Formats: sequence, structure tokens, C-alpha cells
Amino acid sequence: MRPLAWNDPLPARPRRILVAGTSGAGKTTVAVALADRLGIPHTDIDGLYHGPGWVPRPEFADDVAALVVGEEWVTEWQYSAVRPLLLARADLLVWLDLTRAAVMRQIVPRTLSRRLRRVELWNGNVEPPLWTILTRRDHILRWAWRTHPKTPDRVRQVLASADPPAVVRLRTRREIHAWLDGPVARLAASR
Repeated sequence: MRPLAWNDPLPARPRRILVAGTSGAGKTTVAVALADRLGIPHTDIDGLYHGPGWVPRPEFADDVAALVVGEEWVTEWQYSAVRPLLLARADLLVWLDLTRAAVMRQIVPRTLSRRLRRVELWNGNVEPPLWTILTRRDHILRWAWRTHPKTPDRVRQVLASADPPAVVRLRTRREIHAWLDGPVARLAASR
């Protein structure tokens, strides 16, 4: 199966949507936009995963299991422990396939702004001190750089599977906006 492009019509109105991409690609931004336009609830999967002190919440997998039985939802496709569970119920996978350079142009200012303004992210957590990019292998900027090639591999596996959901591949910010303003807006207008 080949993925749909930004200007292809969707085969049906999606009710359970995953947004895939590397850290910093804009998954949550796109998920929130889809939820708002289609009138479907969004659940920020990072908020389910991260407990205080960045410790994974023990209820995470149970919370995701409760989410996926719902008839309508939008969330981000991440965390290997629950990716199969999410995918099994999704009818649309939106793949943000931005270049590494484009992702870094987004994630660096976002991380700096969040840290300098001490923005609370999930359950009291804030971005760690900026110097930790040098000492923490999994600092968000290093993580985004290192894991960038993994999402295309995961999505290609989905496309090669027996019964994949519809997949939309968006390669630039321009395509993302055009898709939201085109095929998604037409679906929203028809409900």
C-alpha cells in the first residue's frame, strides 16, 4: 500500500487517528488541530506517560488500553510498549515525514523557549537545564537527532502489513497546513 499525499482525499471520515513523527516534528500540534477541526477528543500521550520527575507512570499501559476502546480519539503514535495497541484500533495514521533539518529548526527553539520560560509540560515536569544536552544521551535534542530515521522504518512496516490503516504522508510544514486546510477541512464541513 502506498501512503496518501497531502492533496489526496481521505477514503473515509477517520474516528481514531494517530500522528507519527520524530520528537519535534509537530505531532501534538497536528493532533490538536485535527481534534479541533473534526470534533474528536485529543489525548496527549506524553501526559499519560510522564509522571512527576519524568518517571514513567505505572498506569500508562492501562490508560492507553482504556483510550483505544473509545469510538473517537486522536493521539500521538509513540512509546514502543503501546504502539501495537494504538495501531490495532486506528483508522488513520498521519505521518509527519519532515527532514532532520526541519525537525531541528522546530525543536531547538521550542526547547529553548520552554526551558527559559520554565513551561510546565506534564505532571509538573519542565525541560532540564540546557547544559544537560552535553551530559544526557536522551536529552530531547539528542534524542530527536538520533531517532529521526526510526519513524520512516516503522511506517513502512505498517504499510507492508496485512491490514494497515489509511496513511497520509506529509513532508513539509506547507503540506501539513495544506492538508489541514484541504482534505481535513472538507471532512469537517461535511459532518
